[in-house]
Amino acid sequence: MKSMNEYIDEAEQVLLHTYNRFPVVFDHGSGVNLYDINGKEYLDFCAGIAVFALGYDNKEYNDALKSQIDKIIHTSNLFYSVPAIEAAEALTKAAGMDRVFFTNSGAEAIEGAIKAARKYAYSKDGGTDHEIVAMDHSFHGRTMGALSVTGKKAYREPFEPMIGNVRYAEFNDYGSLLSQVTDKTCAVIMETIQGEGGIYPADPDYLKSVRKLCDEKDILLILDEIQCGMGRSGSMFAYEAYGVKPDIVTVAKAVGCGVPVGAFMMTQKVADKSLVPGDHGSTYGGNPLVCAAVCEVLRQFEDKKILDNVKKTGEYLYSRLEEVKTRHGCILGHRGRGLIQGLEFDESVKAGDVCRKAIENGLIIITAGTNVIRFIPPLIITDDDVDKMIGILEDSLQGINS
Repeated sequence: MKSMNEYIDEAEQVLLHTYNRFPVVFDHGSGVNLYDINGKEYLDFCAGIAVFALGYDNKEYNDALKSQIDKIIHTSNLFYSVPAIEAAEALTKAAGMDRVFFTNSGAEAIEGAIKAARKYAYSKDGGTDHEIVAMDHSFHGRTMGALSVTGKKAYREPFEPMIGNVRYAEFNDYGSLLSQVTDKTCAVIMETIQGEGGIYPADPDYLKSVRKLCDEKDILLILDEIQCGMGRSGSMFAYEAYGVKPDIVTVAKAVGCGVPVGAFMMTQKVADKSLVPGDHGSTYGGNPLVCAAVCEVLRQFEDKKILDNVKKTGEYLYSRLEEVKTRHGCILGHRGRGLIQGLEFDESVKAGDVCRKAIENGLIIITAGTNVIRFIPPLIITDDDVDKMIGILEDSLQGINS
C-alpha cells in the first residue's frame, strides 16, 4: 500500500486545488472516531462539516442504504418512488412545512429558495426587479445564486457580476435591515445561526421583529438551516426555539448523513404562488437512494432520542468550553447552542494553527469566521467524548503557546 505522503502527492497532481486540505488520508470510521490509512485514531468534532450526525459505521443506516441499492437507485423525477414520498412526508412534518423539493446539496437548496421567492413576487405583480436582503458575514454556498446572497465580498468579487438586486444588512441589527428593505423587497434570507461567519445565533428579538416585518409587507422569510438544522442546536430546526416559522427553509448536511441530499421546503401559501411544472427540476434530486437515507435518519432521530442527547451533551460541552475560555486569555468569546459552538481567539493565536496541532494530537476540529474554532461533532457524542476533546484541545493550545 502507498504511504500517506505518496497518496497526498498523487492527489495534489490530479485534484483541483480549491481546498487547503489537512495532511491526512482517512480510511474508515466508527462511532465518533475516524482512522487514517495507518490506523491512527482521531476523535471527530467536525462530523464532515456537520454532516455525520449519527456517527460512522452506523449499522442500521448502512443496512437501509444497502437494502435500497438492491431495489433501485434512480428513476428520475418523471416518476414517483416510495422512499421519496415517505421522506417528503417525514421531513415536512419535522419542519412544520407543507411542500418540499429535494436537491443534491445545500447550495442547490438555496438556489431553489431564491427562485421560489422571486417567482412568488412575480406571480403577484409580474415584475422582474424584485430584491432580496441578505446578511453580512453570511454563507449560503458556492454556486452563483447562493454566492450572490453570501455576505462576504471576498467570496463574491472574483466571480462578479452576481445575480443582482441583492442588498446586505448587518446580522442582528434591525435598523440595518430596515434601511435595506424597499417596496421591491421580496425576501429576507439568513442563517438562524451563522456557521461559517463565526457561530453567531440570531438574537431572539431580532428574528421575531424580522418575522413581523415580513408578515406586514408580504416579504418571504427564508431561513438557511443547512448547518444549524437537523437537531444540531438542540431542536430539530433552530427556528423552533425562537417561536418563529419561516416561509421557506433550506436543509442539507445531516438530513442525509453522508449521501448528497438537500432540500428546500415551503408553506402552502408560497407553493400556491411560486414554482410550477417547468420552473425547476433536478435529474438526481430526491432519488430513491438518498431519500431512503433521509427516512432512516429521521427514524433514528426519533427512536434514539437524538435531540435529548444534543441538549444534555450540548450543555456539558458549553460548560467545559467556558472553563477553557476562563483559563486562556487569548480566547475572546464563546458562542453557540447545542452542538454548534465556537471559540473566538485574539490575534496572538491563529485558530488554524490550533486545528493543525489538534489533528496531530488526534482531534479533528475546524475553523469558522475570522479566527474561530467551531465544534460541530456527531450528535451522538457523550460527556466522556467531550472530556477527551477538552484534554486534547488544552494540549494543543499549550503546544501553540509554548
